[in-house]
Amino acid sequence: MSLEVELKELLQESLQLDEVADWDADTEILGAVPEFDSMAIVTVLTLVEENYGIMIEDDEVSAEVFETLGSLLSFVSEKIG
Repeated sequence: MSLEVELKELLQESLQLDEVADWDADTEILGAVPEFDSMAIVTVLTLVEENYGIMIEDDEVSAEVFETLGSLLSFVSEKIG
């Protein structure tokens, strides 16, 4: 399974939104999806850490990371190497 599909599944699980499956790299998340609030961000980061065995430091997280699915995918991809 590709990282993009796995990440979409994590987002779908945390946001409880079926339309996540239809998102592409250019889909805006932060500010565009009402369900994607601060609690959702924490949940997504926690799920990413747990699923990929990584630590995400507070200073690594910015609004740009969550701007689009593509930016989040790039961030996660870099973190897991």
